Amino acid sequence: MSLNIPRMADLAMEGRVPDVLFWVGCAGSYDARAQKVTIAFCKILNEVGIDFAILGNDEACTGDPARRAGNEFVFQMMAAQNVEVLNGYQIKKIVATCPHCFNVLKNEYPALGGKYEVIHHSVFLQQLIDSGKLKVEGESPRGDKAASITYHDSCYIGRGNGIYEAPREVLNTLKADIREMNRIKSNGLCCGAGGAQMFKEDEPGDKRINIERSEEALATGANTIAVNCPFCLTMMSDGVKAAEKQEEVMVYDLAELIVQANRW
Repeated sequence: MSLNIPRMADLAMEGRVPDVLFWVGCAGSYDARAQKVTIAFCKILNEVGIDFAILGNDEACTGDPARRAGNEFVFQMMAAQNVEVLNGYQIKKIVATCPHCFNVLKNEYPALGGKYEVIHHSVFLQQLIDSGKLKVEGESPRGDKAASITYHDSCYIGRGNGIYEAPREVLNTLKADIREMNRIKSNGLCCGAGGAQMFKEDEPGDKRINIERSEEALATGANTIAVNCPFCLTMMSDGVKAAEKQEEVMVYDLAELIVQANRW
């Protein structure tokens, strides 16, 4: 299917404001693996007829990694720039596929004059399914293999914002066997990348956190690990590779599983 991804600058020239701004994020824009999630989510938006746009070159990093790493000055500069752009386009509703972008836009930008309705894509997908706009009618998302899926709660969606059921409700629409890990929801374990840890060297220890978490996922016997965060996607994939299970166990974002099941 062909993709239609409008840019805010083009819509503004027509005097239009879309119903939803899709905040792509740095990973979704520049990381080759996360770009596939961006494409999958856009396919869903196109398929269900959502009036949306992206900022494109007008989008800058939210500043979240800078603030987590302790550089408040850089965060304030980046946030002020983004707020000016978003307010200039009269944006009211934002959907993000990155929990880190979601969290900072929702909970920290209001103090800087950026007040928007911000939704994470796992919740947005669940809303589309509940409304009947999005239907999952295809086969197993693993194609010729029966899918067994274990879900990893990302920190900023789970403990950070208390969103546990929406991603699971999305997964329950798939033709798959859902298997939970021992540590889930408020007791879930971080993938090891949050709080700007993604961008620094490991601290001394016996085992990397992503290895620990990936081992928990692999222990379920599931052949698919579902995530809703680009950082988690990278860390869990690396953990699966470290266990030399990459030929047997795949790591996918929720949006990718929906697209695969519907064969879009």
